[in-house]
Amino acid sequence: MIYLTSDLHGLKLEKLKALLKKAGFTDNDWLFILGDVIDRQNDGGVEILQWLLNQPNAQLILGNHEAMLLSCDFIFEEITDESINRFDTRKMQLLSNYMLNGGDVTLTFLRMLKNKTPEAVDDILEYLREAPFYETVSAGGKDFLLVHSGLDNFSPDKKLSDYTADEFIWAWPELTDRYFDDVVTVFGHTPTFTYGEEYRGKILKTDTWIDIDVGVPYGNNPVLLRLDDLEEIYFGE
Repeated sequence: MIYLTSDLHGLKLEKLKALLKKAGFTDNDWLFILGDVIDRQNDGGVEILQWLLNQPNAQLILGNHEAMLLSCDFIFEEITDESINRFDTRKMQLLSNYMLNGGDVTLTFLRMLKNKTPEAVDDILEYLREAPFYETVSAGGKDFLLVHSGLDNFSPDKKLSDYTADEFIWAWPELTDRYFDDVVTVFGHTPTFTYGEEYRGKILKTDTWIDIDVGVPYGNNPVLLRLDDLEEIYFGE
């Protein structure tokens, strides 16, 4: 079985594990997290990232929040005269933007981890640098494209390899947008309640795409989507 979740934004690891247990997730199943594990609450997702490093059957697809963290990886460099001289206006803007988007809590816990186990932070950053922008899978007789935000500047004739990183992680699809007719695109990034209050805390499905960002940092419980039968598993139900 293939399970998906997205935009956990600092969800406690124990809550993710409880949801996987409810779904009957086993070592023979696969979990894809469609980006934005980090930022905004609790430990900023650091514990889930450490957990992912040791999960052979789980994969993170890069989200815009992970990309913002990577753009600020200079903050973990050893402080030297040279590194201080390299800390220019551009880097200050990147760091300020990341902090304004909820990155402060993640940076706090990563610094704590670095003080305790420096190599652990290096492993996390390397894992994020190697995370893919998309995956294609088949389940239940259907083909799926898994990506963080949908596809900006979409064209059915455009190859996936021709999309830029920003087009994978910063798209904001309209409810009327259509993607591929023969492949279901699954993404997060846009909380479903922004399409209407009737979708708050729920997965939104159209005939060509599925949005699984149920708005976890806005007080909603996480959800799993099982691709094999499109069953939705909600926490606490």
